[in-house]
Amino acid sequence: MKETIRERLAQVSERYEEVGLLLSDQAVFSDQNRYRDLSREYAQLEPVVQAWTQWQETRDSIEEAQQMLQENDPELREMAAEELEEKQQRIETLEQGIQVLLLPKDPNDENNIFIEIRAGTGGDEAAIFAGDLFRMYQKYAESRGWPMEILSQNLGEHGGFREIIVRVAGQGAYSRFKFESGTHRVQRVPETESQGRIHTSACTVAILPEVEDVEA
Repeated sequence: MKETIRERLAQVSERYEEVGLLLSDQAVFSDQNRYRDLSREYAQLEPVVQAWTQWQETRDSIEEAQQMLQENDPELREMAAEELEEKQQRIETLEQGIQVLLLPKDPNDENNIFIEIRAGTGGDEAAIFAGDLFRMYQKYAESRGWPMEILSQNLGEHGGFREIIVRVAGQGAYSRFKFESGTHRVQRVPETESQGRIHTSACTVAILPEVEDVEA
């Protein structure tokens, strides 16, 4: 890892500790706007700090394994070699993840979202597929503790939806869902098919961030 990245991670860690202390300050707690902003910053810094801590621990394990390679005992050297290979793979994965975490954030990443799912090619099966997508997103939102509100829906004749629009409220919802936008396809034997033939169906998904009203 480059020294410049290490320095940046050290700065992020320092800021993380500083924000943690500020959040425990009664004066900050009394200022709800500042407390909300700091809580949001703390949540954004946390995964970076956790990955940095794991990287440091893995680096220490690599150094220990390298020292064990100098032992006279062949079994210890063999164990050290296996440990070294495993930890080197681990540290490469961590470094890739850290680089992603350090990328500039989308200003809408923390926003609530609107999800629009529309059935496309495939007739009734596309509507059923749209229902499957909706339930998948619904379960994921529930696992995060994010409430979902159905704003409008047009049911399919054999299940699912021709169209459904929902709102998901949760910090970081847009960052989690935004890459779902686009066309989704599935190839399977649909429930509406009596001859066992495989059909291709498609749905479009649009993920829109909820933005605050802007005064003209």
